[in-house]
Amino acid sequence: MTAATEALIVIDVQNDFCPGGALAVAGGDDIIARINGLMDDFATVVLTQDWHPANHTSFAANHPGATPFSMATMPYGPQVLWPTHCVQGTAGAEFHADLRTDPAQLIVRKGFRPGIDSYSAFFENDQTTPTGLEGYLRSRGVTSVTLVGLATDYCVAYSALDAARLGFKAKVLEGACRAIDLNGSLAEAQTKMRAAGVMLEP
Repeated sequence: MTAATEALIVIDVQNDFCPGGALAVAGGDDIIARINGLMDDFATVVLTQDWHPANHTSFAANHPGATPFSMATMPYGPQVLWPTHCVQGTAGAEFHADLRTDPAQLIVRKGFRPGIDSYSAFFENDQTTPTGLEGYLRSRGVTSVTLVGLATDYCVAYSALDAARLGFKAKVLEGACRAIDLNGSLAEAQTKMRAAGVMLEP
């Protein structure tokens, strides 16, 4: 068991991000057994869940003529236009059936505001609208976080960078994550995380 000040944050292990899903990450389900095994080592376990309304502005389908993975400019900055995924109440938004959910004390749903995307477990993509996770962790006495899940170069990386920015000691177990790697996004995310002091471990 790790120290009581350490938390495990499991990012978006949902059907739509696993093979067969609407925004499948290659090998996304290969990490589940390891994640399940990690849960018993942490006194605090948090799961995050992408939870979009069908009219979300990050969906390419909601921009006439736009193709998935193209870029758009939103009021909060550049935004990848994604395939429609993790729509509230759909099977794709559910946690993968093999993922243990009982050990989690908190589930953070993100991306539920139609006009703004939310990669990070801590903030929406304007980097100012909080999810409430920071306050929860601080009230539990957590000072360091270990992040696993999907996808390394988006929601995991954004969460790790925000954790470091907020003063948490942050670690990403890359072997318990998988990446989308869109136009070199994995290498870019790794560089940013290292520069921010995030520990990257196998």
